[in-house]
Parts: sequence; structure tokens; C-alpha cells
Amino acid sequence: MMMTKGRCLTLLLALGLALGGCASHDKDDSGVKLKSAKDGFESAEAALALGNFKKASDILEKMDSRYPFGPYSHQVQLDLIYAYYKQGDYASSVSVIDRFTKLNPQHSDLDYAYYMRGLNHMAMDNNFFQQLLLVDQTDKDPSNSRTAFDDFATLIKKFPNSKYAADARQRMIYLKNRLANYELAVARYYVKRQAWVAAANRAQAVVDNYKDTKAQEKALELLVTCYDKLGIPELKQHALAVLTKNYPNSALAQ
Repeated sequence: MMMTKGRCLTLLLALGLALGGCASHDKDDSGVKLKSAKDGFESAEAALALGNFKKASDILEKMDSRYPFGPYSHQVQLDLIYAYYKQGDYASSVSVIDRFTKLNPQHSDLDYAYYMRGLNHMAMDNNFFQQLLLVDQTDKDPSNSRTAFDDFATLIKKFPNSKYAADARQRMIYLKNRLANYELAVARYYVKRQAWVAAANRAQAVVDNYKDTKAQEKALELLVTCYDKLGIPELKQHALAVLTKNYPNSALAQ
């Protein structure tokens, strides 16, 4: 069949676009070219050492895709977890962690994975700009802090002798105070609305679940106030007795 000049030109243009697309795929949008798994791994390690986390993650992503079961596969994933974390891409880091822990339940670096999971969730809970502007984060939803606390707890339970365990314990103390302060902030919110039962329940949750935190004293003081407003003298006296025993310098204990 004879082809017209216009149709021929259209075909050539379509062919050119197709070839261009193929060439683009071969080249890779990130500019990463892997000669071999060893070459890619060494390049990624060098980028990590220099603090070039974007370049490192580009290489590691390519390796993770091209050599998912190679001799470097586990270390590639562990490095990718760190590279994402350092870039502030916490969701991607957690995604790699979850895949790694699921597929490698007996790996020797599993403690590191749990530790990094906790660090990522802690970072998700912190807002750089809020900290920069000194905005109070007490009443901010602490769901990521709860998850981070659980991550560190899992690490300590499964690997009590891990080199990351001591730091994890210290972070759990911080997180425990963070969660206690949140419950206290909610209790104070209910006090402002004169929702005394709800306020008492939140304050009691601090007393029961977050012992040895700075929020304990204020929670007990709130309990005294709430039970007074509710007209429950027995519970008020009990809360006051506990407050006086543990915090004799409290204004309500005088």
C-alpha cells in the first residue's frame, strides 16, 4: 500500500518519540549508571561518607531494584533506610524498614532496623518550624510518639543487649513525658469547658500510665479540683493524700 507523505512523516515522528523514550529509560532519570553491583555499592558508600544522601539514595534505589537478591541486598536496604532518614523522607525510610524486618526476621542488624524505626517516628512527631518558632507542641497529636515508644520498647524487649538499647531507653523517657504532657493538656482543655468527668478521666490516665513523669503532680492537682467540683469528697481526699505524700511542696498540699 502506498503511503502518503503526511502519513510517512507522522510515522517517523512516532518512531522517533518511541526511540527517545527507550533511550531515556536506558539512561535513567536520576543519572545513575550501574556498571556492576560492586561498583554501585562502593559509589553509594562513598556518597554516604561524604554526606551526599540524595546521591546515595539514588544509587541505592537503583541497586535495590536491579539486584534485589544480590550479595549487597541487605546492606543496600540498611543504607537506604539511613539515607532516607537523613533527607527527612521518614515515610520512605519506614517503608524500607517494614519490608526489611518482614523479609529478614533473623537478620543480625534487626536491632538497628527497630532503632531507626523509632527515630523516624520521633522525627515525624517533631516539626522543625514549630521548634524554630518556639511553638508549644504539648497538645499536638502524639500518635507518632506512641509508635516511636513502641518501636523502642520492641527493640529493648527483643535485643536488651543491643548497642542501641541504652539510647532507646533514654528516648523512651522523653517520649513518656511527651505523652503524659499531652494527656495533661487534654485534661486542662476539659477543665476549661467544665467537663469535670472527662477531665478527671484524663488526669487519672496520667497518674496510672505515666508514673515518674513531671506531669504527675499537675495531674493529681487536677484530680483534687475535679472531684471537688463533682462533689465527691472521698475521691478528693484520696487524691489529696497521694499528692501530699509525693509532692509535699504542691500549693494544694499546704
